[in-house]
Amino acid sequence: MEKLVLKATTRDLLGKKVKNLRREGQVPLVLYGRKFAAMSISADENEFKKLSHQAGEATLINIEIPGHETAKALIRQIQKDPTTDTIIHADLYKVDMSEEIETEIPLVFDGVALAVEELEGNFITNKDAIKVKCLPDKLISEIKVDISSLKTFEDLIHVKDLDIPEGIKVLEEAEDIIAQVTAPLSEEELEKIESGEAATGEKEQIENMEAQAEIEKAEKEAEGAAEEQTEGQPTQNKNEG
Repeated sequence: MEKLVLKATTRDLLGKKVKNLRREGQVPLVLYGRKFAAMSISADENEFKKLSHQAGEATLINIEIPGHETAKALIRQIQKDPTTDTIIHADLYKVDMSEEIETEIPLVFDGVALAVEELEGNFITNKDAIKVKCLPDKLISEIKVDISSLKTFEDLIHVKDLDIPEGIKVLEEAEDIIAQVTAPLSEEELEKIESGEAATGEKEQIENMEAQAEIEKAEKEAEGAAEEQTEGQPTQNKNEG
């Protein structure tokens, strides 16, 4: 992959004043890292959008700031306006090329699963990224997963089956399932879904559980009240009378 470069400038506007930056088409950023004083910077929003789409969170980018050494960083978090999808803020983590980092590498599923093509099964993915630890220069942007091994509904792809380059340590359980193909729903199951019977059944089950819980709660309260009443009565001497 080509070297990704983000041209940025330091900024003095903080807090609510950053609205002025956004009006000018700039996105406020924070560059931080270990043994590195956090730096408030900004960059062109369109350029940052394009670069963040290319890099994701698993590709190093070069941050060029006038008057400062070029910093190699990872995009850690992007905050967006939920209504306009405008980038409000982003964090960039400055890496030390001599120290290992922990991050996630996205999975890209490739190939054709015969259990889907020939058996009309449903392709299921349990993970879309895996956690790893490695030196920054060993980091890769994605890991391809060949799904052609999924020929039956019993076939599974585990973490241990992934082709991981040398120098990258996977921080996931080896037996964790990455992908599989499940059998198609029966006509009866489909009919239930279409008629809403499945949802109704689940609702009734929840209501029954809640009702049973209320009964158990009432019984416990009654037992507690009976015990309190017994403790409150004076003890009679058998010889009295």
